[in-house]
Amino acid sequence: MHQYKDTKYIFAESIKELMKKQPLDKITVTDIVRRSGMTRQTFYRNFQDKYDLVNWYFEKLADKSIRQIGNSSTLREGLIKKFSFLLNDRIFFMQAFQSKDYNNVENYDYQCIFDFYSSIIEKKVGHIPQDIDFLLKMYCHGSITMTVEWAIDGMKESPENMADLLIEALPIKLENLLSQLDVF
Repeated sequence: MHQYKDTKYIFAESIKELMKKQPLDKITVTDIVRRSGMTRQTFYRNFQDKYDLVNWYFEKLADKSIRQIGNSSTLREGLIKKFSFLLNDRIFFMQAFQSKDYNNVENYDYQCIFDFYSSIIEKKVGHIPQDIDFLLKMYCHGSITMTVEWAIDGMKESPENMADLLIEALPIKLENLLSQLDVF
């Protein structure tokens, strides 16, 4: 099992190095395999395609940072953690967020934050009313769009400022449910 994890990380490091020189959508599995010193067969035993690799890596990083938002007491603290996390791996995310493939990290991140916020709301109120579901989807789409813009434009705003801007954009009904992340 340990070797299996190491193999995946070798592929992740390879694609990260390649992303320093070219856009994700132009990188091929052949490029990744050549850079890693592994075989194509090994790549496909671990991943469906390069986007699956990027999303796996995002998931691993998310486990270390974004998913820790739940350990924060406020949405602001959680968002600062998220933007700091993205900033710490700047080149990877600048490239990954530029991909327009359906399986890109933008869509993956949307689903992650939507599921995260949905679970908080469900724990607080038992279910998600239709109006709240609509507002949540709209807010998540908007916040991901702004995150992508921030990443692609070079991450010039501080994580703290990005967190403040996203909180300011929260519809009031969602702000009441999400401003305090604790669900007790």
